[in-house]
Amino acid sequence: MPLPLPEHYDPKQVPSLYIERAGLVADAAEAYATKHSVKPAAADRFRVAAFGIDVQVGFCTPGASLFVPGAVEDTTRTVEWLYRNLNVVSGLFFSLDTHRMFQIFHPAWWVDAKGQHPAPLTPIFHEEVRSGKWTATAHPRESLEYVKRLEATGKYVLTVWPYHTLLGGLSHALVPAMMEAALFHAAARKHQTHFETKGTHAMTENYSVLSPEVTELNGQVVGSFNAPFFKLLMEYDRVYVFGQAKSHCVLSTLNDLEKHLLATDPKLASKIWILEDAMSPVPAPPLNPLPAHLDFPTIADAALDHWRDIGMKVVKTSNAVTF
Repeated sequence: MPLPLPEHYDPKQVPSLYIERAGLVADAAEAYATKHSVKPAAADRFRVAAFGIDVQVGFCTPGASLFVPGAVEDTTRTVEWLYRNLNVVSGLFFSLDTHRMFQIFHPAWWVDAKGQHPAPLTPIFHEEVRSGKWTATAHPRESLEYVKRLEATGKYVLTVWPYHTLLGGLSHALVPAMMEAALFHAAARKHQTHFETKGTHAMTENYSVLSPEVTELNGQVVGSFNAPFFKLLMEYDRVYVFGQAKSHCVLSTLNDLEKHLLATDPKLASKIWILEDAMSPVPAPPLNPLPAHLDFPTIADAALDHWRDIGMKVVKTSNAVTF
């Protein structure tokens, strides 16, 4: 039987920015746990993890530079799912996209022949860097190698993104309503919330929580597979996945999970449960004809079908959590 929503929660606050009410929420959580006989997570025999990917102001709050349409509704459904399933969610995990001003995908990193920075969403190709159309303001040799290596993967061309989720800034923070849900869970279940940062290295992109797009430049390691975090998640019997964006960071993370699960034990894919109504794709750009690689909603939906085929579960927040 789903638990009731706590009194401090107001769905109208989900798109709002405010300071999390840690003391109020912690006190309310302990009283709620007593009233509804919610036990500490350590008592769980079947351990369930909830893994939120980049549920940050920078992606989920209207007006943010990379707001994903649909994210407010996704967050609302997820917050309420967490409250209603407080007694069965053992551990709560969040990734935090974490950047600074000078990173290879931000405008400040590049200039043209006139010293002008590229506009957000400008693609930067290897040949354009080699010919001098775009020049890196720092580490030019490594930057040239980066765009070459990235294109060679066949996954992406370097895209200049608006400044987003800057470390120390408001857009980096977890959405306040989600943060309060995390605090509530921690206090009620006596289990510390885990935060995993990604994207801190200036010379590579980190769509996936588990690994960067390029791992080596000029003989120097710039990133590697996050084996400790992968191991931490896989210690649970089931992992529910939600967050933003369905077509980018969620997709890349689940692709990495798939790759390493299949290499470890294909049966482990059944541990991954995807909350499909708790994530939204980046909208396709208004191009006619629209190139297939920019049709982000279609790409995301095709990925869901593929993950079903390999054994992952695709469910909704309205589905009962049963073992």
